[in-house]
Amino acid sequence: MDNERLKKQIDFLKEIDKIKQIFRQTLLIDGTRHENDAEHSWHLAMMAMVLSEYAKEKVDVSHVIKMVLVHDIVEIDAGDTFVYDEKGYEDKSEREKKAAERIFNILPKDQADEIRALWDEFEERKTPDAKFASALDRMQPIIHNYYTKGHSWREHGVKSHQVLERNKIVSEIAPELWKFINDILEDSINKGYIER
Repeated sequence: MDNERLKKQIDFLKEIDKIKQIFRQTLLIDGTRHENDAEHSWHLAMMAMVLSEYAKEKVDVSHVIKMVLVHDIVEIDAGDTFVYDEKGYEDKSEREKKAAERIFNILPKDQADEIRALWDEFEERKTPDAKFASALDRMQPIIHNYYTKGHSWREHGVKSHQVLERNKIVSEIAPELWKFINDILEDSINKGYIER
C-alpha cells in the first residue's frame, strides 16, 4: 500500500477488532452469554444519546460518545478487570497505560494523540463529559445485573453496599439516574438478586 497514513489507520482498525473477544463479567440482558467490550461500548454510546438530559451539567454528547467508544480499547492488552476485584485494581492503571501506548500509537500521530487524549480524559474523570461518561459506565452493568436477576453479583458474592459505594459518583453527576439505580437495587434486594 502506497498510502502510509491509510495503512496505519487500517492496521489500527484491524487491531481494535480484537475488542470483540474481550468478554466482561456482565451477561447480555437476555442472559444468553457474556457481553463483550465492543457491545458494552456501543451500549454506552447509545445511553449517552438517550440519557444526556439527566446530566447535572451540560455535556457535549458527541464528545461523550467518542470517550465511551475508546475507553475500553486498552483491554485488548490489559484484559477486563471486574469492577469489584480489588486485587485486579492493584496494577490495572499500569497495565492499561502500557496498552494505551501500544494500541493508540498504531495510528498516525495526530489521531493517536486525539484518541489518547480522549482516553486520558475519561480516566481522569475531571470534565463534565468524562464524569457523565463514567456515570454511564457504572450504571450499565447495574441495569444488566437487574435484568439478569443479579447474575454477576451472585456469581462473585457482591453485596448491595458494595454496589452503592462503588457507584456513588453517579449521585453527583446525574442525580435522577442515581435515584433510578437505588430503586432497582432496592428491588433487586427484595427479589433476592443481591444481598444487603
